[in-house]
Amino acid sequence: MSIKQISVSIDNTPGRFLSVSEYLGAEGINIRAITVADTSDMSTVRFVTDDPKKTLTVLKSHGFAPKETDVIAVEVPDHPGGLRAILKPLKSAHINVLYFYPFLGRGESGQPIVILGVDKTDEAIAVLKKNWVHTFGREIYSL
Repeated sequence: MSIKQISVSIDNTPGRFLSVSEYLGAEGINIRAITVADTSDMSTVRFVTDDPKKTLTVLKSHGFAPKETDVIAVEVPDHPGGLRAILKPLKSAHINVLYFYPFLGRGESGQPIVILGVDKTDEAIAVLKKNWVHTFGREIYSL
């Protein structure tokens, strides 16, 4: 199952990201995972919140142009080479991992969770479910 990621571009100026955080916090929205990619003038913030629809509404109401994307949340075995359990099946299926970043918390089994952005979301979910259940006895984590 995919989850919703919200992306927003912001000016690379002091306090700009603080305003995004304050807008969401004031509405009771919790950021569960986040990554920021910057250039000299702009930053792209990707995040997963506990209420993506409300997040879109709040950001739009403050003049932002947020984008919603389907991503995948997966528990990762917490040992050296643990990412291999996710990345190898995706490579074998010719699915490109565009980016990934950590979730701020752990899954039901206590393992870390990563958020994956891939080029073929539905195919990636099928591949990971098949390999994850077969290898570890656990399904893709649903937030």
